[in-house]
Amino acid sequence: MSGHSRWSKIKRQKGANDNKRSAIYTKLLKEIQVSVKLGGPDTDGNARLYAAIQAAKSNNMPKENIERSIKKASGADAENFTEITYEGLTGNKVALVIECTTDNTNRSVANIRHILGKYNGQLVPPGTHEFIFDQKGIITFPEPKINRDEWELELIDAGAEEIDIEDTLVTLSTSRENFGSVQKKLRELKIEIDSASLQRIPKILKKLELEEARKALKVIDALEEDEDVQNIYHNLEMTEEIASIYENA
Repeated sequence: MSGHSRWSKIKRQKGANDNKRSAIYTKLLKEIQVSVKLGGPDTDGNARLYAAIQAAKSNNMPKENIERSIKKASGADAENFTEITYEGLTGNKVALVIECTTDNTNRSVANIRHILGKYNGQLVPPGTHEFIFDQKGIITFPEPKINRDEWELELIDAGAEEIDIEDTLVTLSTSRENFGSVQKKLRELKIEIDSASLQRIPKILKKLELEEARKALKVIDALEEDEDVQNIYHNLEMTEEIASIYENA
């Protein structure tokens, strides 16, 4: 996690060893290809692709890799990925939403069921966690070196709902519907973003003691290792102590 903002995606990036970086790149390239297939290769009309490219850049992906992925997704031989979301519970009842991008849904669900079962968790029916999470657009960028009141008002007019500034990092939230319009306004203001994605923000948090929290985080960690898993969201309350072990594990 970057900081402890309530809008931060609850997802830990491990050390940048070669194997981990390769796995991150694979997931980022999948997102680029799916974005192109759904909205075309022009970032001006495809906010999701623009966000995917920015995420790839922020992870230091070479430009040629990004361009190659866009070209591949635009061709007739593009891979046919399916996006599918699963819901689950850890053994200590932390709610999980698991977003996958896969070319084999049977493999994906079997792997997820196996991982959850290994840690005494389980899959639950779709929609079970609908009341626990809100879907929001979350965008981060360095604080602009222009008048704060001016750019904040511009972004609020475009649909920004909340704006948090921690040190020099700005994190803002939008509704799903205004996600694209806020990104467009940022580009008009010539503000380079670090990341932009639709995320599931928990409204109801699950409180656990430290040792139980460790068990829940092991499940999340194992799921993140699966090649088909793009994003995982949970409702574990992240105290400073729990966040510390989460970041440093």
